[in-house]
Amino acid sequence: MRDTPLSNCERDFLLKAIEEKKRLDGRQTYDYRNIKITFGTDYGCCFVDLGKTRVMAQVSCELVTPKESRPNEGIMFFNLELSPMASPAFELGRSSELLVKLNRQLERCLRNSKCIDTESLCVVSGEKVWQIRVDVHMLNHDGNLMDATSIAAIAALSHFKRPDVGIQGDEVTVYSAQERDPIALSIYHMPICVSFAFFQQGTYLLVDPCEREERVMDGLLMVAMNKHREICSIQSSGGIMLLKEQVLRCSKIASVKVSEITDLIAKALENDKKARKEGRKCGFAESMPQERITALKNLETTVEMTDLTKQASDIVEGVEAPAEMALSPVVPAPGVGQVGAGLQNAWGLEDEEDDEEEEDGDEPEVTIVAEKRGNKKKGERPVVIISDSEDSEEEEVVILNPESS
Repeated sequence: MRDTPLSNCERDFLLKAIEEKKRLDGRQTYDYRNIKITFGTDYGCCFVDLGKTRVMAQVSCELVTPKESRPNEGIMFFNLELSPMASPAFELGRSSELLVKLNRQLERCLRNSKCIDTESLCVVSGEKVWQIRVDVHMLNHDGNLMDATSIAAIAALSHFKRPDVGIQGDEVTVYSAQERDPIALSIYHMPICVSFAFFQQGTYLLVDPCEREERVMDGLLMVAMNKHREICSIQSSGGIMLLKEQVLRCSKIASVKVSEITDLIAKALENDKKARKEGRKCGFAESMPQERITALKNLETTVEMTDLTKQASDIVEGVEAPAEMALSPVVPAPGVGQVGAGLQNAWGLEDEEDDEEEEDGDEPEVTIVAEKRGNKKKGERPVVIISDSEDSEEEEVVILNPESS
């Protein structure tokens, strides 16, 4: 399913607003949307909300055979999924140009920058190493997927802890979390991507473009940098020519943004670690808003449990006896029921009257009509005609006496 394209009016409106240094959500030119980082119940699960863009990253590990070229290093594997739940333009199980670009950029940002010590993932040289797998799922697409993906991936890797192993001869034993404490990954630095959108052939610049701004942009520049102001990767797309001054300007802006995001990730990790240590709610239970959960919420109220017998007796003595209720006379009417001692039951009166009326209406109404005939012979009896008349309301009876000759 293809996404609905923008109309010419919407495109002109967006470009006009960008020329006036205005954005749809009220941000300034170099402002990021609100970033929210939450962690799951298990280690290595991370949710990142960048405005309305929502991404989930899950890290897992397994023991595999290392590559022949690097027998002493672990393996890093990244898998991205663009679900139709995120946007109607995404198709499940089909590789798109956007998916390939995001996957390559994430690999350059995290794997090629050597941010993780892969040699510490080696268990037995040439035989057993840890393979770290990072699965990233797009839950909602509202622009700037690359920045949200890089933040979620590095935060999940920093939060992940692999199981401890023991080696006895040729036997490798993997201990559970109950037997031995899991071991965190050795991370040297945190590379984070910052995206810049260019409009009008590089005349105007925006940081963190939303989905509508990405549709009308002419080019995109993605800069991956750590807080030490070291550029890990840089990629330009869109076919626009950028000057050296523009690239340097973007790198300076990226250094400030990366420092702020790194501090936010470190603070989120510290809060999660503190919550787990104190036994408080963490993960999904902490991310759920309490004011919306009412079905399973138990409200605790302090109750004084001393001298309950005395308080109960005082309450009983202080209560006044209820006054006697006099029965109010009710005139029985058809269709009115009365409940109580000595009262007349009037249920069914209306039905009985209706039945009687129906029975009376079923009887045929007889009308006697007499016709006089001029050619009568002597000794003949008068002719009497009896007919049923449904229209007549009353019964009419006519008695005919024979004419005297």
